[in-house]
Amino acid sequence: MARRIPRGLLAAATATVALIVTAGSASATGSATTAATAPQARVFMVNPVQSSGDQTLADGKDAADAIPAAAYATATLRNLDGSGGLSGRWAAVRSDTGTSAKVADAASYDRHDDQFEQVMAYFWVNEAQEYLQGLGFGSELRGANDRVQPVRINQWGADNSFFTDKKAEIRFGKGGVDDAEDAEVIVHEYGHAVHHAQVPGFGSSVEAGSIGEAFGDYLAVEVGTNAAARYGWPLKADAACVADWDSVPYSAAPHCLRRIDSDKTYADRVGEVHADGEIWSRALLDIRTALGPRVADRIIVNAQFGFAPDTSFSAAANTTVATAQRMYGASAADAVRTAFKARQIPGIQ
Repeated sequence: MARRIPRGLLAAATATVALIVTAGSASATGSATTAATAPQARVFMVNPVQSSGDQTLADGKDAADAIPAAAYATATLRNLDGSGGLSGRWAAVRSDTGTSAKVADAASYDRHDDQFEQVMAYFWVNEAQEYLQGLGFGSELRGANDRVQPVRINQWGADNSFFTDKKAEIRFGKGGVDDAEDAEVIVHEYGHAVHHAQVPGFGSSVEAGSIGEAFGDYLAVEVGTNAAARYGWPLKADAACVADWDSVPYSAAPHCLRRIDSDKTYADRVGEVHADGEIWSRALLDIRTALGPRVADRIIVNAQFGFAPDTSFSAAANTTVATAQRMYGASAADAVRTAFKARQIPGIQ
């Protein structure tokens, strides 16, 4: 259930101005690096559609000139292990197509280079774990996938990406827009890795699988918008839309894979995890709106340690309410309860 369905099936179902990260930016270890000495890399500012607002952008068979230089930023590669390759404390590129990226060249790659997607995967997996670390996971709270996350780039010959629990690795596909060109696809799959680390085998029922897809979408949006604010990047497309760049080949403008602000309720379930996940992700967004990003995300992620692999919407919602009560008291619990009741999830206590 951790796998996403192929893009084509999903589509049928749902018919350089470079910015340097400022000197002294702290890594998850608390050590400081400077922009003058730390390894630098070219990355997309989440994705080209989000940063530009241009819904007419197209893949152009990976052509470099299909995307304006202003879609890129130059950012620090943090937590590297010093090997010269894309391997570090929170992420490691295990295999790829073509030549493996070198850290020394990471600031020169563009989307026409296979190495660009390797750099994107390393940067955004590290960014996602740093986001969780910043919430206290791995310090005052239990770690949530605080390990080296292996990724494989363009090793899946279809326009689909997935997390596999056999090796606890993420595999990014190619075709259309190569998946690892869109940070929200990268972080979505990382969300599956987080769930698996918290609850091995998570997603063994349709409702649990839906929660997994919803959390991946929600985490993708939150990490992306947090990065845009952190680095001063533009955000010119609808933030509630997931993977606006990756979905260009198979969605109409304004492009969108899924949304986290759907009005769906429990009665709208269709038994497909991606579609039904929009029910749960809207509840998460409402919790965030009510409690603010830090409090909401500490509750949401911490609650997941208490989920069963085959959890139902009802059981997971009640666990999240109880977690809010334990961490922040009755007012926070009431806000969480209200969000789930608005989705008409049954059995909320």
